[in-house]
Amino acid sequence: MSQLLSTAVITATGLTCKAFLHSGLCSITISNLAVLLDALQDQSKRKGQGLITVSNHLSTLDDPIAWGILPSRCYMKPRTIRWVLGASDIMFTNPVFSAFFRNGQVIETFRGEGIFQPALDAAIDKLNQGHWVHLFGEGKVCQPPHYPQVNGVAHLQRFKWGVGRVVMEANVLPLIIPMWLTGFDKLMPEGRPFPFKFFPKVGVKLGVAFGDPIPAARIVTLLDSLPNHRGNQALHTRSFCEEPHGRGVRGEKFPASDVAIIEERKMDHIRSEVTAIIQRAVEDFGRKLSGNQLDRPLA
Repeated sequence: MSQLLSTAVITATGLTCKAFLHSGLCSITISNLAVLLDALQDQSKRKGQGLITVSNHLSTLDDPIAWGILPSRCYMKPRTIRWVLGASDIMFTNPVFSAFFRNGQVIETFRGEGIFQPALDAAIDKLNQGHWVHLFGEGKVCQPPHYPQVNGVAHLQRFKWGVGRVVMEANVLPLIIPMWLTGFDKLMPEGRPFPFKFFPKVGVKLGVAFGDPIPAARIVTLLDSLPNHRGNQALHTRSFCEEPHGRGVRGEKFPASDVAIIEERKMDHIRSEVTAIIQRAVEDFGRKLSGNQLDRPLA
């Protein structure tokens, strides 16, 4: 029964978004959707490998409006529609909203509770089951006028390390597809007064583009440098261990709490590097489509 209810919510939402995109109230340009559809259709070949899409986050309507571009058949199966992290203080504010979003494959996420909260555990579990998880790397809405600038070049806000954690702790390295959204900031501009802030603007040109999957080689190299990254048992042991080479006297015994500090710092570094690889891929893709200010509409 719960799966039927979830399918009903997703199908109704998807068809509503599709109707909006084809209503004439806005226009939509779609690029390279075949990359995503091929990945969704090749699930049997991926043998348990999860799928991640990662994009910029321009408005509160990015999800679900962007998924109105999918073929209607995708709404009928839980494996061909995304799971996404959703803020508890926005989406789960009452029992009705909570039931709606949970059935819409939204994972409740709590701001300020860090990268080890149950929401990210759930996202990793979905990937381990071969599902599709969408991540907004910035973790919040950020529109082009507010992008940080370096030497006159715009950049996305730093991606949250939770992106790296989800990728690193999946049993099989997920297939990661960069995605770029344009125009959604014009659809729902931030800072409008009440009640206008709750209504989308009309006549906006939207764009949704998909890039080629991020090559796995560099991420694999980083993970290979940390052989215990899955489970990370060293962080929890309290026994005495041998001193690693390069610190103190070789073979010296020391409390495992020191090992924990070393391993935790290394984990943080690898997690940061993995996240940076993914952010660069999304930014580079966006820059190719939207220029150095990341604000040009999709052609």
